[in-house]
Formats: sequence, C-alpha cells, structure tokens
Amino acid sequence: MSESNVRITLRQQQDYQFQVDFGEGIPPLLADEPAPLGTGQGPSPVQLLAAAVGNCLSDSLLFALRKFKQTPEPLHCTVDAEIGRNEQKRLRVLKMTAALHLGVPASSLEHLDRVLDQFEAYCTVTQSVGQGIPIELHVFDSSGQRLK
Repeated sequence: MSESNVRITLRQQQDYQFQVDFGEGIPPLLADEPAPLGTGQGPSPVQLLAAAVGNCLSDSLLFALRKFKQTPEPLHCTVDAEIGRNEQKRLRVLKMTAALHLGVPASSLEHLDRVLDQFEAYCTVTQSVGQGIPIELHVFDSSGQRLK
C-alpha cells in the first residue's frame, strides 16, 4: 500500500444521519446512530470502526497468503466491539475481538505458520486502532481449528 492521504466527506442528511462520500467512483454510504439518537438506517460509527478493523485484517491475511501463491478463499471475519463506560462514565469502545476464518483447511496451505506470525503487523488500521483499543485476534481454518 502506498503512503498517501485519505479524505472522506460527511454531509448531514438529517439528525444523526450522514452521507459518507469516499470520493469519485465509490458509492456513498449512509451512516446513522442507533435509536434513540438516530434511526439506525445505516451503520453506526462503532460499526464502521469494527468493519475497518476486520476488513484490514482480512486484507492483510489474504495478501500475505497470496504472496506465497496460496488460495485461502473464501475468507470471512467477525469483529465484536465491547462498548462500556470509562472512568469518566463516558461510552467508549473498550475492546475488540476479531475472528478470521479461512475458507480451506490449514493443511492445504503452505507457509501458514510464517504468515500467521507476521500478517497482523502489516495491518495499517488494526495497528493504528490497537494503540488505543485492545484488539484480540483469533484465526480459524475451515474446519474450525483455531490456528492463532
């Protein structure tokens, strides 16, 4: 990934609904807070944060495996964000837990141990977010065997 700046634009539609414009060629996204603040017609900021972490981890794992000409598809990932109150009683994301699932058995992939030891360090979003929010990561193969 190249070093560059990323700019998105958010435009209020009504109340807590914002249209998120990612730039030319990318469809806009409607973000919204859940009730009682918003109407929940789009993902909330916490859901977008969790999606960014999960997407980056998935991309990083896929990229690392493809460097070794491996095909782990189809991947899927779940991210659980624990919301709670901090010392000042303000709502915060206290922890995130990501579970990456390979689409094939671990035995069918070469260099998997090496990839599992390294791919997380190359995930830009997770490494950045993880400086402020603990992120726990688990990786499973298609049979449900926990690999990490």
